Amino acid sequence: MSEIRLSSEKRLRLFAGRGFPELADEVAAELGIPLTPTSAYDFANGEIFVRFEESVRGCDAFVIQSHTNPVNKQIMEQLIMVDALKRASAKRITVVAPFYGYARQDKKSRGREPITARLMADLFKTAGADRLMCVDLHTSQIQGFFDGPVDHLFALPMLANYVGSKVDRSRLTIVSPDSGRVRVAERWSDLLGGCPIAFIHKTRDPRIPNESTTGRVVGDVQGQTCVVIDDMIDTAGTITKAVEALFDAGAADVIIAATHAVLSGPAVDRLKSSRASEVVITNTLPITEDQKFDNLTVLSIAPLLARAIREVFEDGSVTSLFDGHS
Repeated sequence: MSEIRLSSEKRLRLFAGRGFPELADEVAAELGIPLTPTSAYDFANGEIFVRFEESVRGCDAFVIQSHTNPVNKQIMEQLIMVDALKRASAKRITVVAPFYGYARQDKKSRGREPITARLMADLFKTAGADRLMCVDLHTSQIQGFFDGPVDHLFALPMLANYVGSKVDRSRLTIVSPDSGRVRVAERWSDLLGGCPIAFIHKTRDPRIPNESTTGRVVGDVQGQTCVVIDDMIDTAGTITKAVEALFDAGAADVIIAATHAVLSGPAVDRLKSSRASEVVITNTLPITEDQKFDNLTVLSIAPLLARAIREVFEDGSVTSLFDGHS
C-alpha cells in the first residue's frame, strides 16, 4: 500500500480585486510573493464574474481591495471573491480593505436611517470572511460590527514621522478639524514629543452631506506651524476651511495630513488653491495623474499592510505595528 502524506504546511495566498491593482502589486512585492492569478470580468448587464486560476484549498487567503469609486462595484467584487474562496475550501479568509466603504454611516443621526457600516461587516461575514483588516476606520466602534477578529491598522506613525522630519517641532501644533478627533491629535502629539494641540469648532447639518460650517479655533496657534489631521479628505471643504481659519488666527504655516484621499468633486481644486504648504496623504486609494499637484505628497501604505499580513499569517502580534498606540 502506497504511503499517504498529510501536509500541515501553511500557505499564504494574496488575491487582488480590480479596484486598485497597483497597491496590491506593492504589497505582493513587500511580501515577496506573487498575486494568485485571477480571472475577473463584467457581464453586459454589470454583473461580476470571478474565478481563481489555481487551487486555493487549505490556503491562508488575503483578499485585498480598496473601496474606491465606484464603491459598490469594488465591494461586490470583494464579496464575490470571498465567496469563491470559501466554496473552494480556503482554510482562512482575511478581507483586506485599506479604505472601508460606508465607514461614515456608523450610527443613526436621525430616525429611519441605516447603519451601513454594520451591514458591510455582516455581508463580509455571510460571504465567508474570517477576519477583517482595515486602515484608519472612520470610528473605532466599527471594529465591533464584525463577528470575528478585526485588525485596525494606523497610518498615524508613518504620517507623523514624515511631518516631524520636515518641521521645527518646537513651533509645531497639531490641529483636529473638529472636537471628535482630539484624541487622534493627542496621539500625534505624543509621537512628536508632546507638542500642543488645538481644534476647530464646527457645526454640521446632518441633512446636507459633505458640508460643514467652520467656526473658531480653540487653542493658541499664533506663529505656529499647524498640522491639520483627519482620517479622510472627501470634497476637501471642511479641511480647507480649517486652513483658512488657522491663518486667520495667526498661524505661520499649515500642513494637511490625512490617510484616505477620496478627493471627490471639487477636492483637488480646493486643495490646489488652499494656502496649505503641503498636503500629505497615503495611497489607501488610487491617486490619478489629474489629481496630483505640486505640493501633494503620497506615502505608501503597502509596507504596513504587508507587515500586518505577515504577522497574521505567522500568528504574530499585529499590535506590535502600532508603535505603542492601540
